[in-house]
Amino acid sequence: MEFEIEFPRSPEEAVRVLSSAAPGSVSVLAGGTDLLLDIESGRARPKRLLSLRYLPWRGVERSGGRLRIGSLLPLRDLEERPGLGEALPGLLEAIRAVGSPALRARATLGGNVVRGSPASDLLPVLLALEAEVLVRGPEGPRRVPLPELLQSSRQPALLPAELVEAIEIPDRAPSAFLWQRVRPTNDISQVGVAVALPRPDGPWRVALGGVAPVPRRLPEAEAELPDARPSEASIRAAAEAAARWASFVTDRRASEAHRRRIVAVLIARALGRAIARGPGATAGR
Repeated sequence: MEFEIEFPRSPEEAVRVLSSAAPGSVSVLAGGTDLLLDIESGRARPKRLLSLRYLPWRGVERSGGRLRIGSLLPLRDLEERPGLGEALPGLLEAIRAVGSPALRARATLGGNVVRGSPASDLLPVLLALEAEVLVRGPEGPRRVPLPELLQSSRQPALLPAELVEAIEIPDRAPSAFLWQRVRPTNDISQVGVAVALPRPDGPWRVALGGVAPVPRRLPEAEAELPDARPSEASIRAAAEAAARWASFVTDRRASEAHRRRIVAVLIARALGRAIARGPGATAGR
């Protein structure tokens, strides 16, 4: 298969290329861990590729209690960042759930956001951390809450010629990510559960992946967790509320009934783990 590939040297140049192209005629290449497989399998047949290799969006900046992560930073670089496991344990757990070290050396946080896979391991924890996405397009930069981009699988709600520049989350938050798979490694999660306390006084945020067309937060479960130190009864109520949610799917990886049972168990476990990492937790617990 033949195609053209372009290497813009600045964000402005990349946006100009996309703006001048016919809608849908250019595929954007970041880490390429999904796109290149799609091209090899024939699922994607692009005529032009826009590589983001030379764009500067690979840094990590901390300011005002927030962490801004460049969209092109490889997951492996983020995984090896000193102190990440202490500050954002749920994010580190989610990163380590992604494929293999070799894959994480190429995959990016921005690519995961744009891909919007139903079974993404990263999107649930970003949702629970109330992530905001910084995008850049012909009209300049803008900030978008992550749920607004995740309207449908693999079709982010970006405006024409927009690119994801960075993802912004709290720089510290008690959190946890747990998953269930048929095989522990290099498999797609049947269920992924993320919980986080993005603000010190609460409420807790709960998000799921692998159970519906797009990962999403669960306000039904969050309503049971308004405080930073919820009771055992509140945790049970949140797990039961999540299991009652109506949008679980049945597919080749798992049935709806199986997913409901697993979600209830994983939410209770994840909350117990994250609460032990949060305000008022006993040292060493």
